[in-house]
Amino acid sequence: MESFLVSAGLVALAEMGDKTQLLALVLAARFRKPLPIVLGILAATLANHGIAGVLGAWITSVIAPDVLRWMLGISFVAMAAWTLVPDRFEQDSNNATHFGVFCATLIAFFIVEIGDKTQLATIALAAQYHAVPEVVTGTTLGMMIANVPAVLLGERLTQRFPIRGLQICASLTFFALGIAILLGADERFDV
Repeated sequence: MESFLVSAGLVALAEMGDKTQLLALVLAARFRKPLPIVLGILAATLANHGIAGVLGAWITSVIAPDVLRWMLGISFVAMAAWTLVPDRFEQDSNNATHFGVFCATLIAFFIVEIGDKTQLATIALAAQYHAVPEVVTGTTLGMMIANVPAVLLGERLTQRFPIRGLQICASLTFFALGIAILLGADERFDV
């Protein structure tokens, strides 16, 4: 349960102000059809984070535990720094409406999420917890927690929440996890 809750919380916080959240706002304003947008986000995230989770599990099978601990700890500290860097969303000039709202959302979210900090967090969390289904379900829930309100409430939402404060909170959480891993806390508590 811890792997699910940590994954959901970290990704929900990290996603605030992220380019995929901005994409959700743009899609909602452009298409004004929340249900296919939300379903497209869900499908894209499950696919993207599923691949990331399997990759994280594979990494644990080929890298020695001590090396993996250092790699994970450093990657969480790096994600802490990366979370503080504001994302810039570049709107695609292609007209995606001929694919339909669901397909346009699915394709856009899947592509935009490749190499994103939440995908890399999914890889690291799956490697850390050895619990791919729980991590992928948690990170997907975190994405939905951040993006569904963006679709449903649009720009009104971004005016009410201090995005920078949420980014700092996510950064501190990633940093604390990274330091805990580097100090071997995961071994002492059988995480």
